Amino acid sequence: EVQLAESGGGLVQPGGSLTLSCTASGFTFHNYVMTWVRQVPGKGREWVGIVSNDGGSTSYADSVKGRFTISRDKLKNTLYLRLSSPTTDDSAVYYCARPCAYDGRTFHPLDIDSWGPGTPGTVSS
Repeated sequence: EVQLAESGGGLVQPGGSLTLSCTASGFTFHNYVMTWVRQVPGKGREWVGIVSNDGGSTSYADSVKGRFTISRDKLKNTLYLRLSSPTTDDSAVYYCARPCAYDGRTFHPLDIDSWGPGTPGTVSS
């Protein structure tokens, strides 16, 4: 059974940093592209970014490009999302997810077959 479990969420000040983790189990982690998605309560989900199976390629939404970094650790079966210089607009529940299809040209996910339960990231002074 595929399981994804996020952790590390919490309160961060604007301009600070926060690293979210997602531990994967039930599948061969290093064989899969992985992605992060966020959602503000009451609003739709917003794609954040994606990382290739070997960690060598990433792509980000324009809203976070240059501020957020996705990485992964093959040995720990863990996916990371580092929020640098976040603003209050970045407050959301953050989900890690496993795409089952993605656009080969844009490297954007097209469909997702597994989701974690999410972890909250709150940016506030």
